[in-house]
Amino acid sequence: MRRLFPVTDETAAPGPGEGVADRAGREWSLDELAAAYAYPEPGPEGPAPWLRANMVSTLDGAAQHDGRSQPISSAADMRIFGTLRALADVVVVGAETVRREGYRPARARAEFAATREAAGQTPAPAIAVITASLDLDFSLPLFTSPLVPTLILTGASAAPDRLAAAERAGARVLAAGDGVGVDPARAVQALAGLGHTRLLTEGGPRLLGQLVAAGVLDELCLTVSPMLTAGGAQRIAGGPAVPVPQRFGLVSMLEEDGFLFTRYARA
Repeated sequence: MRRLFPVTDETAAPGPGEGVADRAGREWSLDELAAAYAYPEPGPEGPAPWLRANMVSTLDGAAQHDGRSQPISSAADMRIFGTLRALADVVVVGAETVRREGYRPARARAEFAATREAAGQTPAPAIAVITASLDLDFSLPLFTSPLVPTLILTGASAAPDRLAAAERAGARVLAAGDGVGVDPARAVQALAGLGHTRLLTEGGPRLLGQLVAAGVLDELCLTVSPMLTAGGAQRIAGGPAVPVPQRFGLVSMLEEDGFLFTRYARA
């Protein structure tokens, strides 16, 4: 792993007797990754919600291959994936991604146990599923055996029988919309109301498009995979276009084995 941006002593040319591999070929520790992806420090008024997305895309813009993101990922991408989860209070995900990717509960990681305890976090992040229909299999481990109870964000007019099924399965249901659907801004505030201010979304593309359109996304961590897939795969964000393109600024860029790990924040 090597840092390409911002330029520091790490990115400078190797010194005498030091090869490129000494800087570029070393696998970063989890502590180094956690420092590189740390959430913003709370301001004078205390913690404010910060929503970051973590997505992967091929060179030709595909967010998936054969319906899943794993084939376009890498070992380094998965290390960063795990680190971002370990830093978050809650992982926000769309119902379609839960169904397609076979989502499981987040696990506690011993390497981050002390850090999470010191930050007042639960041993593992909660998973929050955004769904209008509640068309979910409540017999899955995501609902039957999470370390932290799974949250469901839905509209106030959601079907009563599905709400009851979710609650019987042990999920905590939060209303984040007046109708059937979910208002992204209200979803963020509902999670912040539970003390979850370090927010992470892993998509899918439909959910990310809704978050972008609502103007609630603060940060995008985008892995650029050195692969080409062609075909008709989705982009990382779908749905209607925003009236004016939103500008984000580059915060950092790492590289390993041809994969670029970029981090952009709202400009």
